Amino acid sequence: MPFDDATTFLEPPPRTGAPDARGAALPDRIESLDWREFETRRDEWDELARTASEPNPFFESWYLLPSLRHLEKGASVRVLRFEQDGRLAGLLPMVASGRYYRWPLPHLASWLHENCFCGTPLVRAGAEVAFWRAVLDWADRKAGTALFLHLREMVMDGPVHVALLAVARYEGRQVEQVHAEARAMLASDLSPQAYLAQALSTKKRKELRRQANRLAEEGALAHHVQRGDEDLETWCTAFLALEKAGWKGAAGSALACNERTAALFHEVLQGAADHGALERRSLLLDGRPIAMLASLRSGNAAFSYKTAFDEGYARFSPGVLLQQENLSALDDPELAWIDSCASAHHPMIDHLWRERRGIARLSVALGGPLRRAAFRRIVAAEMKRKPKMPPA
Repeated sequence: MPFDDATTFLEPPPRTGAPDARGAALPDRIESLDWREFETRRDEWDELARTASEPNPFFESWYLLPSLRHLEKGASVRVLRFEQDGRLAGLLPMVASGRYYRWPLPHLASWLHENCFCGTPLVRAGAEVAFWRAVLDWADRKAGTALFLHLREMVMDGPVHVALLAVARYEGRQVEQVHAEARAMLASDLSPQAYLAQALSTKKRKELRRQANRLAEEGALAHHVQRGDEDLETWCTAFLALEKAGWKGAAGSALACNERTAALFHEVLQGAADHGALERRSLLLDGRPIAMLASLRSGNAAFSYKTAFDEGYARFSPGVLLQQENLSALDDPELAWIDSCASAHHPMIDHLWRERRGIARLSVALGGPLRRAAFRRIVAAEMKRKPKMPPA
């Protein structure tokens, strides 16, 4: 849908939703709740995830609630609950922070942690404009000392992002893209074989076949796919041990290096399995995993959540061989694309997956003229130090 005419687009549609006791359409409503109140509201939350205009498993109930239980660390996270026609139509975890990265700048921000790879709010399809109107109005009124709103890991050019820009333009509100990157994704109508032939040179494909053959000489090689919770605890324990045994363990960034993130991993995968949203892949050598991948599904999309491989077999590229098997997802009629959840310019997946997904950090002006003037100066100073980097 074109958004050139923001005024026309933002005209409120006729209300045909659930009536109140007098027969009138219920007004839109937004409230800020302690996240613990959502422990008993999972059904409406799960329904929102099913009807969201953009999938984001990291803000679904089975991922966000365990994240908050294990990782909130006293951040006093609130969840914005947007209601339209008497139904939950939008959800965004928020926090007030006194520091903006390394600068002492108070602001409001969406709450994410280092293992949360998408920050796009869950918004019911068709409610995107009304959601941002309500969120920005709430933020203006509740800003306190906050100088602006900061949104991390926002998917660019999707309906939620486009609606934010339309609302901001209509309201004369500055939105600054302070960082952007291009993340590898898999989205193609090609068959797995045709995709691999297009992505990799003949020489590289020949090298992968040679590595697979040499690895098979080490023992019985098998590829295992699981979509339920069969042997899930054993699988999780094996994954955590495999990841910790490699460079992430040495760097202290492996999930098992912290009991909170280890517990989160177990709980998230169980929750995903309970919601039919988990896929696990393993490359086995004599029955022992030497490469593992956990993916989370949401709607018609998947997200490559965590992967690990045995560095003792690095010369055989087991992680790449597992990703080669993962190309079978292209034959899944229920799957439109997979987000790699990898950093930009990743040395492995960027060469195998050729499509890109724009991910941005956005800062949004709040309040009246003085606060917005301060925001303009802050953003100008930030962009002078670090120019924006549009996706390739």
